[in-house]
Amino acid sequence: MADQVVETGEVRSAGRVAGESEFLGRTRELKELRADIERAGLDTLAGRKAPRARVLLIAGRPGSGRTALAEELVRQVADRYPDGVLRVGLTEPDGTPVPVGRAARDLLAALDEQAPAGACEDDLTDALRSALADRRALLLLDDAVDAEQVDALLPDSPDCLVVAVSEGPLTGISDVRPCTLGGLDTKSGVELLTRHTGSVRITVDPRAAEGLAEECQGQPAALMLAGGWLAAHPKAAVSDLAKQLRADDSEGIALTRVFRLAHAALPASAARMLRLLALAPAGLVDPQTASALVGCSVESARTTLGEFVTLGFLRAVDSPLPQYEVPGCLHPQLRILAEHHERPADLQLARARMLERTVRLLQACRAITETDSPKARQKLLDMPRALRFPTPRAAADWLRLTRPALLASARLAVADGELDTLARRLMSQLVRAMAAHIGTKAAAPDLYEIHGMVLDVAERRRLPRERAAALLNLGDLDARTGRTADALARYRAALDAGREVNDPYATGRAMESVGGAYLDLDDFDRAADWFGRALVERLARGERAEAARLYGRIAAAHTFAGRYGEALRNWRAAIAGHRKNGDVAAQARALSELARVQEYAGRPEESLRTCREAVEWARRAEDPRLQAALHLRAADTLEHLGDPASAGLHRGAAGRILGDSNLQSDPDACEIRTASAED
Repeated sequence: MADQVVETGEVRSAGRVAGESEFLGRTRELKELRADIERAGLDTLAGRKAPRARVLLIAGRPGSGRTALAEELVRQVADRYPDGVLRVGLTEPDGTPVPVGRAARDLLAALDEQAPAGACEDDLTDALRSALADRRALLLLDDAVDAEQVDALLPDSPDCLVVAVSEGPLTGISDVRPCTLGGLDTKSGVELLTRHTGSVRITVDPRAAEGLAEECQGQPAALMLAGGWLAAHPKAAVSDLAKQLRADDSEGIALTRVFRLAHAALPASAARMLRLLALAPAGLVDPQTASALVGCSVESARTTLGEFVTLGFLRAVDSPLPQYEVPGCLHPQLRILAEHHERPADLQLARARMLERTVRLLQACRAITETDSPKARQKLLDMPRALRFPTPRAAADWLRLTRPALLASARLAVADGELDTLARRLMSQLVRAMAAHIGTKAAAPDLYEIHGMVLDVAERRRLPRERAAALLNLGDLDARTGRTADALARYRAALDAGREVNDPYATGRAMESVGGAYLDLDDFDRAADWFGRALVERLARGERAEAARLYGRIAAAHTFAGRYGEALRNWRAAIAGHRKNGDVAAQARALSELARVQEYAGRPEESLRTCREAVEWARRAEDPRLQAALHLRAADTLEHLGDPASAGLHRGAAGRILGDSNLQSDPDACEIRTASAED
């Protein structure tokens, strides 16, 4: 999604727009907004403490400079909010409202607060309010669709400030006085043109410049496009452009007329690239994306995108990568032009090329971490140079900085409905890249969304095997976040899908997962039963290592249920299996658990003998923590048997192994629940 050349120094926050012109005009509006911050609210006037954050609303049509005004206000007052400025967009480029839950999760991430994967919208907004309760932060909610969207994200802390940007009033949020924007004053409009054209052409004909500003209705977006057109046509007079706009009697606001004129002035290849940027995910584009969309070289795309910034078609994003943003006000114009000039088949082909490039970049992003073997290194070298990353750090930075666009690519591919094969490949590579660079735990919220999309495609295409895999992955994430009942339902559905195609892996894995869910629900009888069913599957396929592990899980379920005889029998079966498989570490852990159950069953002498045997196997497995835990367990048993001298020797051995003087006073410090290791 972006060129692979990534700086490895300090990384700036992606999403901030860089290269903006110095703010112009709006002096009155800024003064009113700043005064509104200090204004006593209705609650204060009524003698009550304000229950929530103050909301300032900047309302105006797209292209009116409403976001620029919000950013300028934020810049001026940011020092009052020591806990930082949080930004989130509430509308997709195509006009679709961003789900509140996703916006809340993004705000939590900006606060370094990770919400549980798969959490519902209410839980996420509650978590956001809790995170902001003791903070003094400023929230910029850009492009809000309605009051409900904003209200759900409002902090309960009156020390926070919310600046909302919307096209109209947010009826339903109390005590909000909108700052409604019209066009810039003529002087500011002319100054904005001057920054593109230089002062000479404006000075030569100031009345024409004023007329052009009026033709653009003072809209900053239209003025920037007009200035870009004049900069690209140095021999044209300002009056020439004003005449062309006046001669355009077609319907549409000033922004639409200026945009059409600027687009028509582009070379054919550049005009086509501009139109195809309507397909850019989340309105974010880079040289790789543009290159794939039109089928040109990355360097050529980089040059053209830079020219688009100069012409006012794009904004550069504050990032170490070359990234650009399609202004929200221009996205509808691009979409209309793309549908008018491009055949549907060509648009679909361009979208497919873009997704294919994303897949290959994700493959390269993951491959840079797998260079341990000559085969893996050769595979990386066989990739085109333009797709390769110089270092794992560069790949990780690229993945993090392009995350919004990558997730948006997956959403668009799934929503398309005709590119499911590409969508499946994209999501598969995205999951692998995140696991390699971020880790499954840290990336869990994104992985939950991705697995949900995989499930949507699998159900749409009637792919039971992939449906089972997605359900298992979602079930695991539900289980890790305490939604055990939800996890159980997913595991059972995965079992049905696996059976539908006679997939032994999916069915065996689902059976074991069902057992694990029942274990978490303290239904030990059902847990042991389902573990037993999974064991039968493993034994039938000759999977000895998995069978040995399942004997341990069955034993753990019986232990929790207090059925020590059954637990001892299954732990012995697990030990025998690990011994046959040559898994020394697993054998040591299983012996440790056998000793524990023997102690529970009132067989201290047997437990002591098993502990001593387990110590030897833990030594062979080079597991000092397990050795120390076993020595301490043996010490407890010896004290119970009335041999304090021998108990002291074992405690001393544990202390020497770990070199920790606290072990003797805190024997649980190195205790290991090895039943969990069998899970």
